[in-house]
Amino acid sequence: MNHSSPQSGPQADPRSSSSAGVPDAREPAQLAAVPASEEVRRAERAGGSRARLTSVGLVIGGIISLQFGSSVAVLLFPRAGALGVVTLRLVVASLVLLVACRPKLRGYSRGDWGTVVGFGVALAGMNSLFYQAIDRIPLGAAVTLEFLGPLVLSIVTSRRALSLVWAALALGGVVLLGREGFDGLNAAGAGFALAAGALWAAYILLSARAGQRFPQADGLALAMTVAAVLSLPLGVASAGSALIDPVTIGLGAAVALMSSVLPYTLELLALKKLPASGFAVMMSLEPAAAATAGFLVLHQALGWAEVAAIAMVVLASVGAVRSAGSAH
Repeated sequence: MNHSSPQSGPQADPRSSSSAGVPDAREPAQLAAVPASEEVRRAERAGGSRARLTSVGLVIGGIISLQFGSSVAVLLFPRAGALGVVTLRLVVASLVLLVACRPKLRGYSRGDWGTVVGFGVALAGMNSLFYQAIDRIPLGAAVTLEFLGPLVLSIVTSRRALSLVWAALALGGVVLLGREGFDGLNAAGAGFALAAGALWAAYILLSARAGQRFPQADGLALAMTVAAVLSLPLGVASAGSALIDPVTIGLGAAVALMSSVLPYTLELLALKKLPASGFAVMMSLEPAAAATAGFLVLHQALGWAEVAAIAMVVLASVGAVRSAGSAH
């Protein structure tokens, strides 16, 4: 509320006036009618641009952390299995977030708690289904199929025709990146990857909603706890005593920090400023970042096709963010 407005200020004496003969009561109204200067508008646009660039940086940081965390997770598969790794990730991540955020449990509505539960289900399901997929089909094919979820979301939520161009370019790049893994796909593995993609899209929407309903990363901390509780029985049944091995716990903690705590927190903060459509297409950087991490950490060579695919998804991501920014 503008406390200098005539409605909110004290009533002026109609008999009093300024030395120039203009009633004092009219001066605030005259000041309020002055339009913002070009300098002010430029400052506002610059502030919005900086906020978008910061959000883009947060998303990229989360992607890099996630993919390098996945390279560490490879060391855990022989020790704890796919479901065991998911459980370690979610349990350690939930403990870290609960200690760091100390979220309040009072003062929230039923809708707020519904968002947290849905967010937690999406987190648990997305991670579990994806690891089940890469147990059965090549990683490139799994990432490509999973990305169809946020790609469809980007098309549905964006109201600009140009978004179709960026989405098509991103899809072309992702398909090119995973082209070698599509021969003889296991039907169950493909189904798990597609289901993980649907939950990935749900995660994007619920993460944005949790960021609006809860302060800081409190919603993420609570949702991660829900996900940990849901995944714990499956992890214990699958991995058993391997989950309490000190080396396994140490590696699991590293994976949790790099693959869950840091990327999810950065993405939640980014979604406060970045539209869901632009964020969804930026997720096309995931397979590109995975290929880069594989080259740097696992010494997996990149061919010209992979380099071209990375260039396509990067261009699509930049274009989507610029388009979303101009629309807002």
